[in-house]
Amino acid sequence: MIVDGTEAGFARDVIEASMQVPVIVDFWAPWCGPCKTLGPALESAVKAAGGKVKLVKIDIDQNPGIAQQLRIQSIPTVYAFAGGRPVDGFQGALPESQLKEFVAKLAEVADQLGGGAGGEGEGPSIEEAIEQADEAAANGDHDRAAAIYGQILEHYPNNAAVMAKLAVAYAKMGETEAAQELLDGLPDGTATKPEISGHVASAKAAIALAGKAGEAAAKIDSLKAKVAADPKDHQARFDLAEAEAATGGHEAAIDHLLDILTVNKDWNDGAARQQLLTIFEALGPTDPLVTSGRRRLSSLLFS
Repeated sequence: MIVDGTEAGFARDVIEASMQVPVIVDFWAPWCGPCKTLGPALESAVKAAGGKVKLVKIDIDQNPGIAQQLRIQSIPTVYAFAGGRPVDGFQGALPESQLKEFVAKLAEVADQLGGGAGGEGEGPSIEEAIEQADEAAANGDHDRAAAIYGQILEHYPNNAAVMAKLAVAYAKMGETEAAQELLDGLPDGTATKPEISGHVASAKAAIALAGKAGEAAAKIDSLKAKVAADPKDHQARFDLAEAEAATGGHEAAIDHLLDILTVNKDWNDGAARQQLLTIFEALGPTDPLVTSGRRRLSSLLFS
């Protein structure tokens, strides 16, 4: 359950092993004070999971290549892998309660898919596993949803619907390259199927929004100041909405775009409405913000 990892064994101990059960990777160094606190607590939590989660400890002084490849900038840093991909993580020494919650969430993924050395029974069917992943996604727990979808694909690699749903989860987590890779790898002719096309559109919209995140974050403060100085500056408000959406402030973005539409429904050839629909698509039809936002939009357009 707990091993000292190396660069040479990373693919075997982490990537390949995470196809069977979630693998936690602890990046540490002997000189790191917080690592000495986190390490034993993490080991204890993993042991308590009874084999449903594995732990790989990597000394970055002895294995600098892996640390550089994963862009480890400070330690302790912890990543969780499932289905061959990182699905969660944190930096610093978490309180024991949060640490147990982190490990328990990963152990739950193993339970749902019948994995883990300590698991019993055959686990749920693919339909039940998909339902559990869908529920996690609907509740905004995209890390957990991605972990379950990813492990389902290990057993059913050509399930286009699960690929599309995993692409949505990755996009909402900011893993845009992984999301695009999944979309590009969809079996021919599946992207336009009714049961899949909505997820594809949602993933594409989320990728488009996330792609603007870096530039948008640097502009938010100045755009807020512009809007505060001139509330009728629709372009500044529109740009602020784009920036908010790109950095996760979807509710604020929706409010700003609806403010523009309240004053001028046709501003800039309907740009505010189009951007609003892009946000709705990225969030997905079950998101409460989409439900309330569509209601408000209809009220404006048809009043």
